[in-house]
This record gives sequence, structure tokens and C-alpha cells, in this order.
Amino acid sequence: MRPAVFLDRDGVINPYVAHIHRLGAFPLLPGVGAAVRRLNEAGLWVFVVTNQGGVGLGYMDEKDVSRMHQRMRQRLSAEKAQIDAIRFCPHAPRSGCSCRKPAPAMLLDLMQAYPVDRELSFIVGDRESDVEAGHRAGIRAVRIGDGPTRAEFRAPDLPAAVNLILTYHRVKREMKIKR
Repeated sequence: MRPAVFLDRDGVINPYVAHIHRLGAFPLLPGVGAAVRRLNEAGLWVFVVTNQGGVGLGYMDEKDVSRMHQRMRQRLSAEKAQIDAIRFCPHAPRSGCSCRKPAPAMLLDLMQAYPVDRELSFIVGDRESDVEAGHRAGIRAVRIGDGPTRAEFRAPDLPAAVNLILTYHRVKREMKIKR
């Protein structure tokens, strides 16, 4: 069993850009490669869980999303960082599907496919739907950005979120050792 960090994509890994699939490159936010690499080096699973409602709305197709994820992986790989698995919901907003966040299906699917330690796992997202999906899957949340939140932690960006998560893990280990 290993802890996992479930990352939302748009607004956490890359800037939120409408129709990002039309860009030639996949832009990473500052420090994202190093932050993901730190999670890898700490032995955590790193997953991406992202709503891609543009597929259901007809703005792109699933091949476009897959190409963007390939570009994201290439950019991260160039920084010696890796994503262990990706799940995305292609359904339009308000479609009533069971996989679109805040529903937890993408997270639960990954937890079933990988030996995830829920007690030490987190979701990192820039929307309250990410926070809710994490809570419904039984994990803690870090909310990126401003606005009201039910997340246990808040951070300005992914590098700061990773600092929080790794500090949390260190404190938990130290508490366990002292017992």
C-alpha cells in the first residue's frame, strides 16, 4: 500500500486555457515538474483525474484528450517526473454521469487498480468539485487558489501543495515512531 496524490489537470498542472487541445505544446505551470518529481521520489502514486466536458460538448474528441495527456507526460518526463495513471471524464457538464467530479468514480477506479493507502492520500484541485470528489472517496484535499472551501488545506500552487503533503507525511511518520 502506498499513499497517492490525485491531481486535477487544468489549473493545477497546466494553466486553465479554453480549448487547450488546439495548442501545439502543453504548457506546465511553474514548478510543476519538480513538484511531481518530489512526489515520485517520496514513493507516492501520482494520478491525474480530470473532467474534460469539452468532449461531450463536441469541442474535441477523446483522441484530442489522449494527445494532450501524451504531451503532458512528455513535458513531465523531460523534467524527470512521471504520472502513474490518468483518468478523465469525457461527459458534458450536467450529463448525470457517475464519473464527472464531484462524483468519486475516477478516484475509486484508481484505488481499485492500484494499492492505495487512503489514510495518507490527497487530492489537489482548483475547484470545490475536486475537494468534494476527494472527500467522497475518503481522502483529504488541498485546494489551489482562493474562494470558500471545505478542503483540509489550501495552497497557492502545486509546489506549495506538495510541500504541505510531504510535511504531513513526515509528521505522521514521526508521530508513529514516537508511539
